[in-house]
Amino acid sequence: MKWYFVAFLLTVLTSSQGILTTLSQSNGKYKYDYATVPFLAEVFKLIVSSVFLWRECKNSPPPKMTTDWKTVRLFPIPSVIYLIHNNVQFATLMYVDTSTYQIMGNLKIVTTGILFRLFLKKKLSNLQWMAITLLAVGTTTSQVKGCGGASCDSLFSAPIQGYMLGVLSACLSALAGVYTEFLMKKNNDSLYWQNVQLYTFGAIFNMARLVFDDFRAEFESGPWWQRLFNGYSITTWMVVLNLGSSGLLVSWIMKYADNIVKVYSTSMAMLLTMVLSVFLFSFKPTLQLFLGIIICMMSLHMYFAPPTSFLNDQWPPQIVSSWVSSAV
Repeated sequence: MKWYFVAFLLTVLTSSQGILTTLSQSNGKYKYDYATVPFLAEVFKLIVSSVFLWRECKNSPPPKMTTDWKTVRLFPIPSVIYLIHNNVQFATLMYVDTSTYQIMGNLKIVTTGILFRLFLKKKLSNLQWMAITLLAVGTTTSQVKGCGGASCDSLFSAPIQGYMLGVLSACLSALAGVYTEFLMKKNNDSLYWQNVQLYTFGAIFNMARLVFDDFRAEFESGPWWQRLFNGYSITTWMVVLNLGSSGLLVSWIMKYADNIVKVYSTSMAMLLTMVLSVFLFSFKPTLQLFLGIIICMMSLHMYFAPPTSFLNDQWPPQIVSSWVSSAV
């Protein structure tokens, strides 16, 4: 299966995730405990990966599965990073408004590129660095509602703690993605065996969060297993399946592609969501949205197109070769 096909599926699923979540609300509120959705998504991913692993084990030769503790103990780390990241997100929103947080969230595009280069030792060309920067600029441009308005005022009037936490959130998000890619490519183990380990710990940590919520609420709303399916509708189950399927595609991309492909998929999904919102939720398109889409498409072409596609066939060969070598 080609990486660009998987990336396209991830873009579609990610873009529909926000729409389905909005549709699952009733009068602007959730009738179900939203904290149960990630837990059920982890369980769904664990079941699917276990089934595929079982099918692989029936083949000859069986898949490679490293079972030593030195390898297994690395798999809880992404769940811990995401747990810290979620808490930092809530802390950031104490200092900045939602629109400012979304704009600062685009920093993870650049931080992913930096950590991708530092920790995974993946070299990016000058052209690719320009493309990543353009992607961050394009997504930010599409989210700015107007110049000189309240949205711009709030962006530059947040306290310094908000900016520091926003940068920390972007770094943690990038670190979780880069570490997961390192983990998936560390050895030649079966993708489904790695998924089983990853999602087992993911389910455990999400269940621990539900138990913690029970103690914090002093059981006023009942224990978590009674709230697990309470208020669920068909749309809610679609949210769970969407979130779980997206996670499975991300693990495939981490194994056979890289973090930059994931960054482009999720960024394009954000733009697609905004476009679909024009038709589904009467969202009014802005000039900034169209400019952001154009910039992101330019970035997509710059990153993945071969360097020779930017050159004129009539240029002298020595100029072409020197430019290609500097771009690569």
